[in-house]
Amino acid sequence: MFTGIVEEIGEIVEAGAGVLRVHAPQVLTDARLGDSIAINGVDLTIAEIVGDTFVAHVMPETYRRSNSARLKPRERVNLERSLRPTDRLSGHIVRGVVEGIATIESFTPEGNALIARFRASHELLRYVAVKGPVCVDGVSLTVTEKGAGTFAVSLVQYTREHTNLLDKQPGDAVNIETDIIARYVESILATR
Repeated sequence: MFTGIVEEIGEIVEAGAGVLRVHAPQVLTDARLGDSIAINGVDLTIAEIVGDTFVAHVMPETYRRSNSARLKPRERVNLERSLRPTDRLSGHIVRGVVEGIATIESFTPEGNALIARFRASHELLRYVAVKGPVCVDGVSLTVTEKGAGTFAVSLVQYTREHTNLLDKQPGDAVNIETDIIARYVESILATR
């Protein structure tokens, strides 16, 4: 489990069929083989550690549901280690199970914030609620607006400076994980 609070922006060293190698000195300080690390919100397992890099294997299902297949060497990625039972939950409950991708529509300045708008499928949008949580490329954000086929979030300066979100351009794909509580509620109600 994760919080969606990015700990480090790592760099892709290798992106091949089924393998990602990431340069990540900070998150590797206490890492061990088998640990979970979210890469752009995707929960992957450390399979190898060499110096300041780690290797994670990526299965076909992950490539189908995320933007992981589009990652290239030297691309920056959001990284977060999994939670320990004693950690604070600063963001929201993030499983690291990406449900699909959305496309960046725009970035629009608003005072000292930046409004990021994303186009998403109906399947994802049904679990997105205004003032509810959403995880975009591993970043815990609050939905500020929802429209026909889109949702928006407001990016504060700290988030802009400590994530890779502004490395991206309109038209780029981002990983989306919606609120797990909404999914559970729907599942429970569907059985009634």
